[in-house]
Amino acid sequence: MPLVTTGELVTRAAGSHSAVAAFNIITLEHIEAVVAGAETTASPVVLQVSENAVTFRYGRLLPLARAAVTAAERAAVPVALHLDHIQSDSLLRQAPDAGFSSVMYDAARLPYAENLAATRAAADWAHAQGLWIEAELGQVGGKDGRPPLDAHAPGARTDPAQARAFVADTGVDALAVAIGSSHAMTTRTATLDHTLLKSLSGTLDVPLVLHGSSGVPDGELTAAVAGGITKVNVGTALNIAMTGAIREFLAAHPEAVDSRKYLSVGREAMVRTVAAILRTLAGPSA
Repeated sequence: MPLVTTGELVTRAAGSHSAVAAFNIITLEHIEAVVAGAETTASPVVLQVSENAVTFRYGRLLPLARAAVTAAERAAVPVALHLDHIQSDSLLRQAPDAGFSSVMYDAARLPYAENLAATRAAADWAHAQGLWIEAELGQVGGKDGRPPLDAHAPGARTDPAQARAFVADTGVDALAVAIGSSHAMTTRTATLDHTLLKSLSGTLDVPLVLHGSSGVPDGELTAAVAGGITKVNVGTALNIAMTGAIREFLAAHPEAVDSRKYLSVGREAMVRTVAAILRTLAGPSA
């Protein structure tokens, strides 16, 4: 199936008051697992490559991107490619030629005025290239090896009035909001601020994105989608599934040396996780 665009999938989800899942990929096994899980549930999906993943791959975007494009083109469901949490302008400019239809430009670490200026410049460039662009306002936290943020700390949440001004002044197509989740959570114990989400959804006219969704319980996820979240980012949950399955396999088979044996077990664990998350987002009728 030909590649689709992230903007197309998010717009479609917004029109049906649902959400598209976006999974962060690191290895070929991640790519295969996300596509297989999406095919199992007949769901569209976004494959995301983060700047951290590119750094892990010796700073080279194209090898992983080319694998993702090839898998997407052969998938039985619509698949889009998204470049995630980009801080490097050099990496941002590689997106169009690498097959990506969208980017998340991450200047949220900067003071507000600097975040706005950097994001505005990135959005202007991205739109000139036909790219859909997402940004972040507030402190989702937990990136770059730092411990997960206290999502309930004063000032961590996205302010609706500031968000409205930020979206208007930057021209971004979607906004990742801080409503109680945090990146890199290994327990599903996050409690979301649904009152704040309702206010943000009523204030903003762009799709809202939930980062750090691996730490959000199923009930909270479905409530977030009902409250206006249109794109749900998942990364850590896949790594938990893969690592746990490989650990269990190697503990039971200490003699194993063929990486295909344990990588296939890890891949299948990720397939199950992807399918479970997609079913959760699809709701009770799935």
